[in-house]
Amino acid sequence: MTPAAMTSAGNATIEHDATGDRVVARGDWTLAYAPVLVELVSALRRKLPNGAPIDAGNLGRVDTAGARLLLDLGGASAISGLDDDRRALFDAVAKVQIAPAAAPRRDTGLVALLARTGAATEQIAHDTWQLLGFIGLILATLARCVFDPRRWRVTSLAFHLEQTGLDAVPIVMLLNFMVGAVVAFVGATVLKDFGASIFTVELIGYSFLREFGVLLTAILIAGRSGSAFTAQIGSMKSREEIDAIRTLGLDPVEVLVLPRLLALLIAMPLLTFLAMLAGIVGGAAVCALTLDISPTMFVSRLHDLAATRHFWVGMSKAPIFAFLIAAIGCLEGFKVSGSAESVGTHTTSSVVQSIFVAILVDALAAIFYMEINV
Repeated sequence: MTPAAMTSAGNATIEHDATGDRVVARGDWTLAYAPVLVELVSALRRKLPNGAPIDAGNLGRVDTAGARLLLDLGGASAISGLDDDRRALFDAVAKVQIAPAAAPRRDTGLVALLARTGAATEQIAHDTWQLLGFIGLILATLARCVFDPRRWRVTSLAFHLEQTGLDAVPIVMLLNFMVGAVVAFVGATVLKDFGASIFTVELIGYSFLREFGVLLTAILIAGRSGSAFTAQIGSMKSREEIDAIRTLGLDPVEVLVLPRLLALLIAMPLLTFLAMLAGIVGGAAVCALTLDISPTMFVSRLHDLAATRHFWVGMSKAPIFAFLIAAIGCLEGFKVSGSAESVGTHTTSSVVQSIFVAILVDALAAIFYMEINV
């Protein structure tokens, strides 16, 4: 018979002699038979006192898994019948087994909170510094390409202009129309108690010309186009296509970032203008249905009281939002590490950062225009 045919699963039996009970171990105590041996050891421990002697003279093959089970059954000093090599194995396993485990460090709630706050603050500072550096890189590349028509990528620009601008028109106008209707309805409900329902027209005009039109458009574009930029560039990064672009001697910022940035710079003001119109039309529809303010009266009052400067205040924010959303979306795409999970993580981060930055810039702009009485 071959040695492989002679092997058998380990077993142990309890034998009685003049000195008392002892365990006789036989067969192979190896990892391959671990499930059977674990059940066997558990059954024997319920029947034997701690430290019962174990006769290991009839053992077959034994490895660290089998040695640990035997040590759990009787302890190192209780095992007999071992040669020098196996005794060394059992002693080594016993030392590892009885080594005291380091007590896990448990931070108090306040310490953990401060640690997480510090880490988040450091990450925000790092991301801000990266964004500023990336904006500088974009501006340097743009300055290098703007006076060299051979480096203009008109086809890519037209494609992204359609994707970020034309395809976004329905959702932008629909959302602003519904928000305009909601603002008009809420404003009419509140102003009616003061007998000033007619001022709903001013509320709609000012809110959409100065704030809602551009801000709602920016939030939609951040979730729609900014995330698309991150996913597209991130997928290229994970497939090593960006490395291939560099190998061809091309600049990824020039090839991938500038067409998306310029397309969004062109599309954002146009979408903002349509959003303003849609919001005002939505408010006019509610005024006509609930306040008996005819569309002619609505337009006339809006024309008389809504100054052109409110329109330009809102439009002036659109290029800034477009630049920041495109920069954040492309930067997060370049940060992708190579896995699908990383693409999803950075896409989510792109949307969150873009919306936060848009609202922050809008708030700062509102304070600025208020201070200069615009």
